[in-house]
Amino acid sequence: MLEGAGYTLPSAVVASGMLKVDDKKFSKSRGIVVWVKDDYLDKGLHPDLLRYYLASYTSHNKEVNFSWRIFADKVNTELVGAFGNFINRALTFTYKNYDGKVPSGEIDPEAMARIVEALTDARTSLEEYEFKKLTDGIMTLADFGNTYFQSREPWKLVRADKAKAGSVLRTCLQIAKAMIILMEPAMPGKMQSAWSQLGMKGTVGEVLFDEAMAPIPEGHDLGKPEILFTKMDDSKVKELEEIFKKRIEQADVRGKKELAAGGDEKPKTLSFDQLQAVDLRIGEITAAEPIKGSSKLLRLKVNLGAETRQVVAGIALAYEPEDLVGTQVVVVANLEPAKLFGIESQAMLLAADVKGKAVLLRPSEKVDVGTKVR
Repeated sequence: MLEGAGYTLPSAVVASGMLKVDDKKFSKSRGIVVWVKDDYLDKGLHPDLLRYYLASYTSHNKEVNFSWRIFADKVNTELVGAFGNFINRALTFTYKNYDGKVPSGEIDPEAMARIVEALTDARTSLEEYEFKKLTDGIMTLADFGNTYFQSREPWKLVRADKAKAGSVLRTCLQIAKAMIILMEPAMPGKMQSAWSQLGMKGTVGEVLFDEAMAPIPEGHDLGKPEILFTKMDDSKVKELEEIFKKRIEQADVRGKKELAAGGDEKPKTLSFDQLQAVDLRIGEITAAEPIKGSSKLLRLKVNLGAETRQVVAGIALAYEPEDLVGTQVVVVANLEPAKLFGIESQAMLLAADVKGKAVLLRPSEKVDVGTKVR
């Protein structure tokens, strides 16, 4: 239907992992939530910092845990201390000592090789939707840039051999140019600011990745250097943590009031006919294997006597696949099939939730597969 209506169908769908806040499951009703406007933007935090955190925290299909402490550490260590520090040092020193222009000199072949390596890794990472690999590769290039600048000591070299210092600084600006282009998908706003400081025209988001290898022109006018990222003080982190803590406390108070007023403290009941409609049977797992790209799901083959069903179960964190083969389990046999991670699941195993860990329900003694549970 969509194709007939002229829409372009997706070639791939990116599925994200669960979101946690301070290692607690995201829950609006329980106050385990960070509001982007009230708690983030209104506190003067740039949206690109959050974009970077989410992209660089872990693989996109794994759980993401948001913590103000981790957030501040990533901002201060990675963005301020590594990425921003290198770009600001390279730009400021060049701007001051070469009349605001890119100096003449050969770009170091070793640096160009590092740029090519980072470019190749960035392309692969985006094609595989591995955004953490993208940001990690760019940070590796930033670390190389900082080491390169520090080891060449341009503040000494500019007095002894200004031409050689110019080659070092042009190389640093080339590294900065590549970093900005490659990081743009994760931080478009900040990278546009850095692009302008480099004296480049137009929108960096429209620049192809290959431009990272194009030599920055000698004599090119630089923009005025400015601090790209600002360090987050501990007092700011404590303020944001306190807001989160109070929201949870307020949610707890509301929950207690609702219970006192006779709210939803009683579970909903089923009629006998509804219960009878659930077809529970004993099954036996005959095969189990992990699902590529998922840390939680296993693909199982479950023998129900008359047939074998494929089941996708979220028990990978609790059981090793090889330990499950031969295990008898309780199966909901008449559940409507559903696709999980692109794989059809044709039934569901029953398990207890013990502090977030799945514990499979099993018969206390061996019974015939397919036996109905009453």
